[in-house]
Amino acid sequence: MRAVTWHGKRDVRVDTVPDPTIEAPDDVIVQITSTGICGSDLHLYEVLGPFLDEGDILGHEPMGRVVEVGPQVTNLAVGDRVVIPFNVSCGTCWMCGKGLYSQCETTQVREYGSGASLFGYTKLYGQVPGGQAEYLRVPFGNALPVKVPDGPADDRFVYLSDVLPTSWQAVRYADVAPGGSLVVLGLGPIGDMCTRVARHLGAEQVIGVDLVPERLERAAARGTTVVDLNGVGSGKDGQELGDVVRDLTGGRGADAVIDAVGMEAHGSPGGKVAQQVTGMLPDALAAKLMTTAGTDRLGALHSAIDIVRRGGTISLSGVYGGMADPMPMLTMFDKQIQLRMGQANVHRWVGDILPLLLDGDPLGVDGFATHHLPLESAPDAYATFQEKGDGMVKTLLTPGAHLG
Repeated sequence: MRAVTWHGKRDVRVDTVPDPTIEAPDDVIVQITSTGICGSDLHLYEVLGPFLDEGDILGHEPMGRVVEVGPQVTNLAVGDRVVIPFNVSCGTCWMCGKGLYSQCETTQVREYGSGASLFGYTKLYGQVPGGQAEYLRVPFGNALPVKVPDGPADDRFVYLSDVLPTSWQAVRYADVAPGGSLVVLGLGPIGDMCTRVARHLGAEQVIGVDLVPERLERAAARGTTVVDLNGVGSGKDGQELGDVVRDLTGGRGADAVIDAVGMEAHGSPGGKVAQQVTGMLPDALAAKLMTTAGTDRLGALHSAIDIVRRGGTISLSGVYGGMADPMPMLTMFDKQIQLRMGQANVHRWVGDILPLLLDGDPLGVDGFATHHLPLESAPDAYATFQEKGDGMVKTLLTPGAHLG
């Protein structure tokens, strides 16, 4: 089969690799019909090379059709249409029973002290072959895949793999009361969807912050108040972002802030240098640096701490990688800030989201992707997405082999 594979920093290729096979009695094999490129895939493209091996298959946002089932699979049959959550969760352990699917005790990567394994995402999360490929082996076939109906195009359902539950959890964790205010930092795929979910769930004032014109335009078109970082701090009044947000929220700051930026944050030269240094070290040393030192660019998180009101909530959906990044704990304590974060517990939210996808399209998922490209175009798509070029916000790849 053909698959997107990692070969080094900013070097992904589409290679021919062995087809996956049934390895456990409850495995299923899925022929992928659509698979997304996620903002966190850029962390693999740019930063997390020390935890990858050449040839690792990338991708964690796939859907397709079941083409083979193990002998113990009873909930699915060949031909069923399924979406694959990005966390590999068993559905039966204590953590899964608590709705904490991203902490699944069956697939935790104890060697690195990590939570549940993830498809296509480094040794830190199990080094499980990913879904930017023609076929994918999916374990826990009775519990993990999400069965969806025939009819609507893949765009209606594929975001159940990551974008929708990640955004839904981020907004739920932000805990904005109906009529309240929310700031979303970063209007990439997750941030953009967070603004849509927040308005759907009753937030009255949703403010989106970014510096890419196409992203700002997309959010504004759906009723979000947008703030262009290119103009902040350079206008005639010299306002910083915190001043702009406080002016928009009665002087207090936002009730909640979602940081949908994470490691891609702008504004911290020291963090950028640390990331660059890891790329020049041997893998063992680079991995040690990343797991023990501060290597992140924390501009977005520090902005969130500034612009949230006293007693407000910060919800982190952006991924951070350093273990010793400095945090302004005195300010956080003084402002009585609540901080919630973590990988999305996909199955925890499917029951809330799927009915919306079957009843019209209130979140605008049918038109959410800006680019639909063949799998073979993945290397160019990664480069364009990294450069924030060509108006690219969300790309779906279509493998060459698919069921009609």
